Amino acid sequence: MPDPAVVEISPKWVSLIRSPLMWLIWTFQGVAISFAPLFLYWAGKGMFPLGWQWFTVPACFAVIYLEGLFFCSLANHVIAQVRRQTSSGQN
Repeated sequence: MPDPAVVEISPKWVSLIRSPLMWLIWTFQGVAISFAPLFLYWAGKGMFPLGWQWFTVPACFAVIYLEGLFFCSLANHVIAQVRRQTSSGQN
């Protein structure tokens, strides 16, 4: 069985995770996973009214990119804490 690790997260991340802003982030996560690829597919097929694909495509890519950027930043913080613990020999 793997050894458990305790990770200390900075107060900035804790306040962000506990804030109501996370509802917006979780909503963008749902859009980035489900609707953004579908809208990109529809835009590629020309299924939007004329002119809307020029708004839809950049908006979809922005949601996908920013959502991933947020969670990668959080993961980098956690991974740095775990590496710091393992390099110092703590459990």
